[in-house]
Amino acid sequence: MKYEVGDTILVLHSNEEGTVVELMNENMVMIEVDKVRFPVYMDQIDFPYFKRFTEKKLFEKKKEKKYIDDIKKEKANTKYKVSDGVWLAFLPIFDKDIFDDDVVESFKLYLINQTEHPYIFNYHITFAGSPDFELKNQLFSFTDFYLHDVAFEQMNDAPKFVFEFSLVNADKKKAEYYEASLKLKAKQLFQKIEEIKLKNEPTFSYKLFETYPDKVVEEKHDFTPLSGAGYKIYDASKVTQNLEPARSVIDLHIEKLSDDWKHLSNFEILTIQLKAFEKYFYLATAHCQPNLIVIHGVGSGKLKDEIHEILKTKTEVKTFVNQYHPNFGYGATEIYFAY
Repeated sequence: MKYEVGDTILVLHSNEEGTVVELMNENMVMIEVDKVRFPVYMDQIDFPYFKRFTEKKLFEKKKEKKYIDDIKKEKANTKYKVSDGVWLAFLPIFDKDIFDDDVVESFKLYLINQTEHPYIFNYHITFAGSPDFELKNQLFSFTDFYLHDVAFEQMNDAPKFVFEFSLVNADKKKAEYYEASLKLKAKQLFQKIEEIKLKNEPTFSYKLFETYPDKVVEEKHDFTPLSGAGYKIYDASKVTQNLEPARSVIDLHIEKLSDDWKHLSNFEILTIQLKAFEKYFYLATAHCQPNLIVIHGVGSGKLKDEIHEILKTKTEVKTFVNQYHPNFGYGATEIYFAY
């Protein structure tokens, strides 16, 4: 449950702060605002901390006298007029220890979109390689989205924040999806905390991307004479930059690869699945990805066996393992690459 009795909340439509007084069910809570109690859905409220820090200064400046001749015409607010990218923001929640010193108890994570485009995002976080939390939702333009809280102690377990973005409004000129990830070390975290203390800032952030990438357009050239002579033509200097993004997890279930598959034979289905595997295996190695999870399912084991036989011949593979995974059971193989 995101909220607990006693939590301070913000009513989104009225911008008023209140308190959670009762958990009614999985979707609703009873809140109290100015001594008035009423039920609300959880998506109508949020925690107020991020709003307080972003809209108020920690220390108010002394008001200076202004004269009528000194007052300039008000300019339009340009806070969100530029496409500044998508960020992952960390809001430390401080408490006092037994020595009355400020210590960080936890972090509130926010996804901030300062672009003109709304996105669909898939998010998951792992600690020491083990999955912990997953979320799929929409991120509207020029807004922030509360993800979840992370305890300070967990940030010492090699956290990895992984996102996959796609456009809400499909654009043929833009990439189908874009993956971004962030790994944090304990030393980096402590440095950031000390930095925001010195600068008297409420948060620290990491940019996930600045602009959503364009779709890679393949240039068509007539290499028929050369290919007919048995030559393979490559533009080696532009191979990596012209590749589509790699995926850290690929699902080879046929319904994920084709909408029209029910009339296909088992051989045709297997051919499509292996072709998709080869494609994303190549993208993973071309982008120097450290590992790749391939979801092949359990079934008869034919697809798994074929993939394992292929992996045995790949020099880029350091090792691979098909063991129980909390998300995929025994239906996935994790591949580790050697570069």
